Amino acid sequence: MNVRKTLLALALLAAAGVVQAAPNCTVKLKGGDNMQFDQKSVTVSAACKSINFELEHTGKLPVAAMGHNVVVTATADAAGVAKDAIKAGAAASYVPAGDARVLGATKMVGGGESTSVAIAGGKLKAGGDYTFFCSFPGHSALMRGKIVVTP
Repeated sequence: MNVRKTLLALALLAAAGVVQAAPNCTVKLKGGDNMQFDQKSVTVSAACKSINFELEHTGKLPVAAMGHNVVVTATADAAGVAKDAIKAGAAASYVPAGDARVLGATKMVGGGESTSVAIAGGKLKAGGDYTFFCSFPGHSALMRGKIVVTP
């Protein structure tokens, strides 16, 4: 009987672990004066009501010299948004105002600062092809990554 109780207890613990496994709804990124994010790929769940992108600028340079942000787009739109971001300028955090291709974007921050943005979970569909990048002029080629969206 003790073996049976032990097996039952283990089965219940395993089931509880599955039930408690929450979907990943927060992406934490770091970027510094080396013009790179600390991650090239992140995974989030389409089941999230809101998906948060948090950015910590780990460098020391000011925003005017080495500013960073996080812009989220469909991968097919990333190059066009990055190009249009330069035209938007520093006052707009290098994010084109009202651009429907931008699914979410943080403000631009300098060394030692942090920022975040919440994106409605419904904007990112499971299996979709999405990219995050920094839109500061010249950064998007190096500071970008893939967003994997799971059900």
